[in-house]
Amino acid sequence: MTSNKIKIKFFPVTRLGWWAFWLGIAYLFLMTINSVVFMRLPEEISWRVVLLPFYGIFTFLCGLVAAILALIAVIRKHERAVLVWLTLLPGLFVIVFLLGEFLVPH
Repeated sequence: MTSNKIKIKFFPVTRLGWWAFWLGIAYLFLMTINSVVFMRLPEEISWRVVLLPFYGIFTFLCGLVAAILALIAVIRKHERAVLVWLTLLPGLFVIVFLLGEFLVPH
């Protein structure tokens, strides 16, 4: 009788899993910088209006791409690392945020 045990690791094993993990870390870092630095700046600063839309789009793209890569790593490459599963959370946040922006009028 053969047993098919699923080995769950903490760190990613596949290359795609590592990409997803580091993009998730970049997303968390960029969101932290946004909260700590940019949101505390006064609105009178002229470059804030130019920089923040691009910064926000880049941040959300990092989170979304991290989640897509994590999903591909889990489904196709059979990645079972805990950190890769946690990388799905920023993508879920980005999807819920974007759905809220477009579906709920303000």
